[in-house]
Amino acid sequence: MISTQLLSGVRAVRSQLSRNFGIAAPALQKVSDPIQQLFVDKVREYKSKSKGGALVEPTPDIERELRAELEKLSKQYGGGGSVDMTKFPEFKFGEPKVDPINQTA
Repeated sequence: MISTQLLSGVRAVRSQLSRNFGIAAPALQKVSDPIQQLFVDKVREYKSKSKGGALVEPTPDIERELRAELEKLSKQYGGGGSVDMTKFPEFKFGEPKVDPINQTA
């Protein structure tokens, strides 16, 4: 009886230690891995160059390709020349017409 309780206690401690290690491992890895830190720094630098969701350092070819893709999407999904396809659409729902059920005539 005591041995089974002791064994279940050891299992619980082992489980708790492995959970704590799983949580603490990424934090310790961040400090000790200079390659990962360099990657994170470069991603942050790249994101800081992008202003308002615009492309970072686009070439004329890339801009031309983006315009062509937006035109293709515009034709496919019914946007016109004046419709901004990068903007989320606005929906307007009118009041439905309901026929009266009980009419006294």
